Amino acid sequence: MPAGVMIPARNMPSMITGNGSVSGYGTSSGLTLGQQPNNMMEGQLHPLEMTQNASESEIARMRDEEFDSTNKSGSENHELGGSGDDQDPRPNKKKRYHRHTQHQIQEMEAFFKECPHPDDKQRKELGRELGLEPLQVKFWFQNKRTQMKTQHERHENTQLRTENEKLRADNMRYREALSTASCPNCGGPTAVGQMSFDEHHLRLENSRLREEIDRISAIAAKSISAPSEADKPMIIELAVAAMEELVRMAQMGEPLWMTSLDGTTCMLNEEEYIRTFPSGIGPKPTGFKCEASKETTVVIMNHINLVEILMDVNQWSTLFSGIVSKASTLDVLSTGVAGNYNGALQVMTAEFQVLSPLVPTRESYYVRYCKQHAEGTWAVVDVSLDTIRPSPTVRCRRRPSGCLIQEMPNGYSKVTWVEHVEVDDGGVHNLYKQLVSSGHAFGARRWVSTLDRQCERLASLMASNIPTGDVGVITNQDGRKSMLKLAERMVISFCGGVSASTAHTWTTLSGTGADDVRVMTRKSVDDPGRPPGIVLSAATSFWLPVSPKRVFDFLRDEHSRSEWDILSNGGAVQEMAHIANGRDPGNCVSLLRVNSANSSQSNMLILQESCTDPTASFVIYAPVDIVAMNVVLNGGDPDYVALLPSGFAILPDGMTVTDVGMADSGGSSGSLLTVAFQILVDSVPTAKLSLGSVATVNNLIACTVERIKASLSCDNA
Repeated sequence: MPAGVMIPARNMPSMITGNGSVSGYGTSSGLTLGQQPNNMMEGQLHPLEMTQNASESEIARMRDEEFDSTNKSGSENHELGGSGDDQDPRPNKKKRYHRHTQHQIQEMEAFFKECPHPDDKQRKELGRELGLEPLQVKFWFQNKRTQMKTQHERHENTQLRTENEKLRADNMRYREALSTASCPNCGGPTAVGQMSFDEHHLRLENSRLREEIDRISAIAAKSISAPSEADKPMIIELAVAAMEELVRMAQMGEPLWMTSLDGTTCMLNEEEYIRTFPSGIGPKPTGFKCEASKETTVVIMNHINLVEILMDVNQWSTLFSGIVSKASTLDVLSTGVAGNYNGALQVMTAEFQVLSPLVPTRESYYVRYCKQHAEGTWAVVDVSLDTIRPSPTVRCRRRPSGCLIQEMPNGYSKVTWVEHVEVDDGGVHNLYKQLVSSGHAFGARRWVSTLDRQCERLASLMASNIPTGDVGVITNQDGRKSMLKLAERMVISFCGGVSASTAHTWTTLSGTGADDVRVMTRKSVDDPGRPPGIVLSAATSFWLPVSPKRVFDFLRDEHSRSEWDILSNGGAVQEMAHIANGRDPGNCVSLLRVNSANSSQSNMLILQESCTDPTASFVIYAPVDIVAMNVVLNGGDPDYVALLPSGFAILPDGMTVTDVGMADSGGSSGSLLTVAFQILVDSVPTAKLSLGSVATVNNLIACTVERIKASLSCDNA
């Protein structure tokens, strides 16, 4: 991408005069169709921080321990081998149970009433008095606190349900009052204008009722999903068996894995799988399809840091934001031993997505287990818990899936990823069926390609030896970090407004007038990093008979932007500054300036991140405030920059088995392009959404699609 002349950050305000907007872009925070929002808002970004789980005192105490879990409120301890020196992955290792005596339980109950969080010294003293190991005391108190928390949540749940019923009754009373109200002068039905106060009151009550219902649902979901004490021994056994299966699947070749005709992918031989692993989690459910794949790559990250990211739900979901739409840890059965994640066991729930409204998300309830198999060799495995707690609504379950990580001499890591799921994919739109069934949508290649690209991005974030020869390259270390963090938040926000995920507070609108465009809305009030008001998110997906690479190059090039970007109003686009964050020149964060063709209108700035890998490409952008970007480029806090991102997700259509993500323009592969906008339609959060705003957004997205098709000579696509 040709670089423009970089203007030093301190001189940037002189580029734009006034606070005007260009055809609805607004001055700072996103595409706008109504009043201009405030320029900056507070926001919060969770950086990928590397953390450890144990203090030095815990490391010393747990040096010779393996894995403990307590049962029945701390009355039993269950130990499982998981140390770094234990290279025997057999699941049938003898288990040892320790049942506490009634006297021990009574003494710990009494101590708990006085001090529910004993420190190391208190645990040692109590263990010495009762004849218990400090670690046994620690786990008993952990489970006791969990038990008390659950009881408290149940009590709170009951109170909320009572209040919920009261709110429902009040709501019905208001409805009846509105339906039977009459004019005091003529006795006829009351006009709409005369009921404004009551309508306003009703809206407030409805809003309050919805918040209460959401809160109750969240509490209920948490209490339902967390495993019981009785389930934990079975979860442990399932995790151990899954770990053995994953490692064997990662290391085995034919006949378990069959190479495709073109030699690019591994396909699972299901009959051989059943013979090799006869127990597993049971037979495949009726109507479900098997998706299994294996992929190996080398990534630019230390193996220990990689393990830490995979075992931290926030870092993991951020790293894979294009695949993981939501994730949470419901219970931690073990934090590991020896000061690291060796032996760590977590019960989790996650939702996986393809960035298109035409592909349903996949939700899984599973356990994640981490184990060190040898010096420099680790494995992290997921396996569904549906056999322990069956549910008729399950549409996707994970057989042992995850990765084997091996330390490389140069500090890199060799990662072998196995993805093995059984899924009901009946809700997938015909456009995406081939992509999903080919494994490129959710398979191992998608995971390792994303991991490889994100590791390069993190390396760029940490780089200190930036060459100064190229014009426009940001070399200020603090400025680079701030801009990359801002771009990361922009990408995550974009992903959250595209798929049909249940994780985001969007309301899907019906009857929008365009069947192929999904429009959602939400009110932004005190929402970090977003302007206040009513926001519409519109997304549509369609097929193009050109390669993903050609589509990506066209959309990310600032020189061709005027061909599709309606709201730039024909203005010339110039790249002011950029940060390369990968080996591919398409992986780049840029700051663009749109020079308005109309001299009476002000110029604007656009933050853009373009990224590509062999399985997917993205071009995501958002108008940004000039003053705020000056702060960011000087290393200031990027959390205060308000963003409403728009952009494109470009996927292969799955029709070829070659390197579909990077096929040249003459190849036979086509592209699946998702276009999405987030637009501020009113800066007043309490305003009523007008049908005119929805129609405008529909027209905007339809016109953008037609311009892209015409520019790529796809008028008949």
